[in-house]
Amino acid sequence: MLSKPARWWRAAAAVAAGGLPCLAFPAPALWWFAYVALVPWMLLLRSAPTGRRAALEGWLGGAGFILAVHHWLLPSLHVFLLPLAALLGLLWIPWALLVRELLGGDGAWGRAGAALVLVPAAWLLSELARSWQGLGGPWGLLGASQWQVPPVLRLASVGGVWLVSLLVAAVNCAVVLLIVAPAARVPAVAGLTGCAVLTGVVWLWVPRPEVSGGLRVAVVQPGLVADGPDSADRRFAAGERLTRGLAGQHPDLVVWGESSVGADLTARPDLARRLAALSAEVGAPLLVNVDARRPPAAEAGTTGGTGTTATTGTAGGSGAPGIYKSAVLVGPEGPTGARYDKMRLVPFGEYIPARALLGWATSVGKAAGEDRVPGASPVVMDLPGRPDVRLGPLVCFESAFPDMSRHLAREGAGLLIAQSATSSFQHSWAPAQHASLAALRAAESGRPMVHATLTGISAVYGPSGERLGSALPTSASTAALYEVPLARGTTLYVRFGDWPVGAALAVLAVYCAAAGVRSFRAGRPAPEPTAPRARTARG
Repeated sequence: MLSKPARWWRAAAAVAAGGLPCLAFPAPALWWFAYVALVPWMLLLRSAPTGRRAALEGWLGGAGFILAVHHWLLPSLHVFLLPLAALLGLLWIPWALLVRELLGGDGAWGRAGAALVLVPAAWLLSELARSWQGLGGPWGLLGASQWQVPPVLRLASVGGVWLVSLLVAAVNCAVVLLIVAPAARVPAVAGLTGCAVLTGVVWLWVPRPEVSGGLRVAVVQPGLVADGPDSADRRFAAGERLTRGLAGQHPDLVVWGESSVGADLTARPDLARRLAALSAEVGAPLLVNVDARRPPAAEAGTTGGTGTTATTGTAGGSGAPGIYKSAVLVGPEGPTGARYDKMRLVPFGEYIPARALLGWATSVGKAAGEDRVPGASPVVMDLPGRPDVRLGPLVCFESAFPDMSRHLAREGAGLLIAQSATSSFQHSWAPAQHASLAALRAAESGRPMVHATLTGISAVYGPSGERLGSALPTSASTAALYEVPLARGTTLYVRFGDWPVGAALAVLAVYCAAAGVRSFRAGRPAPEPTAPRARTARG
């Protein structure tokens, strides 16, 4: 039985240990630390005296992880971040119980081998559960910490970020076994060797994207604009000035960041004319992002053109009145008709889940005063002047969702584009974390990706996830031109999807079924011995 000081000490240690993995992500970006970051937390869990205590420390550690990785949300959510972290922390309870069950023994070979498979699978289960958009989406997945490691990015092309998370969690599990279970050193070393061999085989034998042609893409980053009633107009003017400086450099495409246009182009034809003039001046179409209330007549007037959805062949929009965030392609003649309406909105930032219940969040932070309207479907756009290139636009934190970029790649997108704005978190870890996600999406899909922001960090990545040129820091107000190699072919991840998730769920289901059978058999009363039949003596 733990004393009261020991209980409090362990609780504080669980919160701190859960927060340690945040150091592997940008901005610290200590990618190598990810391979041991879970070890202190797992050592604490395996020593929990009861399953109830392990569940509590798994919950507290999960809350600590969410607070550490998302601490930059405090200016927007304020105190609301605490109950949110407490809610999401519950997702780590199954993993914590499994850590105690499989790593808390004497390190028998069978148990150690099971731990090397089941503990990473349970970690992936927690990542999968919190990847639901309503719980904040897949931000801070353990595998995302490896965005700058080329051999691991090659793994992402095979099984997505999920396979990388499994690998990193398995290495942590093997390290714990080496520390606490001398009898399990052979399976632990075998597990580490297996991870290294898998990475090496993938690096040597999985085909790299086949480069075929290139594209000159300009990214326009206007920089910080002071808040005020005319801030949208001043931001537009800054983007206009920087874009004009690209004249004579012959870009094939110019990309502006999220919310770079603050009025619907149907309601403000003067802005549409200015953008068309810019396109003619630089000799390339502009992909801008409109963050505005759409007039009812605008929906019918902007469908069709060169935009095609990935499924139905018409530009995607729900048709409901309200505020949309839309990627809009503009050429020398004006808007081309290609438009993508953002589908997955940021909880609390762009809508409030269950507003009737949680609407009070607007009084304690910068939560959305009005819900934005989600788009209806993904869109793949034809690039004017380049019939061999199609664009797959995403907006803001949609770049965190592997399935969205995979879907666009399957539908023929040759260039992925994420338009973002993290100006609310300008001096935090958020801009670097967000920019790093594009490297993973590029590696998974085998398609180059442009991450264009209003205020930095803007970055461009090649089809293997390698960075192209220099990133534009948060201090920059500039336009930069990038030579982007295009690629053809299909990665294994695009072809087979989230198979590591299915494999993890399958092994956990088998384990739970086996545990259920053992429990059932242990609970059945032993059969009574059958007595021999008595004989009657006859005289």
